Amino acid sequence: MRTRLSTTALCIAALITGLLAVTARQAGATYPGTFNGRLAFGLNTGDRNTDVYSVLPDGHALRRLTDASSFDACTAYSPDGKDIAFCSNRSGSFEIWAMDANGSDEHQVTVTGGRMLFPDYSPDGDSIAFSGRLPGGTNDDVFAIDADGTGLKQITFDPANDGFPVWSPDGSTIAFLSDRVGGILQVWLMDADGSDPKQLTFDAAPKDQLPDWSPDGTRLAYHAITDLVNEVGEVFVIDADGTDVVQLTTDPADDFGPAWSPDGAKIAFVSTRDAPQRNVYVMNADGSDQHAVHPGGLQAVPAWQARGDRL
Repeated sequence: MRTRLSTTALCIAALITGLLAVTARQAGATYPGTFNGRLAFGLNTGDRNTDVYSVLPDGHALRRLTDASSFDACTAYSPDGKDIAFCSNRSGSFEIWAMDANGSDEHQVTVTGGRMLFPDYSPDGDSIAFSGRLPGGTNDDVFAIDADGTGLKQITFDPANDGFPVWSPDGSTIAFLSDRVGGILQVWLMDADGSDPKQLTFDAAPKDQLPDWSPDGTRLAYHAITDLVNEVGEVFVIDADGTDVVQLTTDPADDFGPAWSPDGAKIAFVSTRDAPQRNVYVMNADGSDQHAVHPGGLQAVPAWQARGDRL
């Protein structure tokens, strides 16, 4: 959301403080679908307010979904494509909210008074995982809550920073970022209950933002900061067993926040290559045919809606 997510707790805190600078970058996991639905993302059109919008993948039919004076972003579609979870500070602190995919029935899901961000629905749609810090906390952890707002539970307890969770399509595993080894954010996997954590990436480039599972659960896309001086990076994919790392973007600008299409054929992401605009792009899953979807304003990382019958 922001400037840039850092690999240190201090910079993470500074990042959150800078949320109102409308530099959002969140996305939730993509779930399989017969058709690729709409893309939902935060957008600041220049009025110093970020709201949730959605658009068709061909760039048509842009719709504004939220209209509060708060910062609304961090979009994540439910597996059936009927709901959107998002983060908002309209209650005075950042909490998880949800609404129908058309923007109706906005309602608060978490009520913690802490800082809750980056939601992601479980494959059955019953739970939402997210990054969080309770009041008085000193580090970020992964939390989950029932979609109806009950049953809040903490999943990670490491003294390091753990966050940006995304459920695997089968619901057995959560990918997340952690700086628990060497102070550098890397991609990790853990069982859905937080047990058996395993580090997936080991290179020196700090990882940034939510990873995203391919709809078949065999690969993850992620962003790595390849230029530390300018704090810009590229989109990569890796097999779920940690092998076969492939770099998909090579633009000198910052390309980040990948979100796989429900059919697995494309990946959406955000790029600063059109500065001062920051636009959602779409490319083929092999990195080819990169193009902006609906240029204009400062756009945040998209979530991709699964549609089983029609667009």
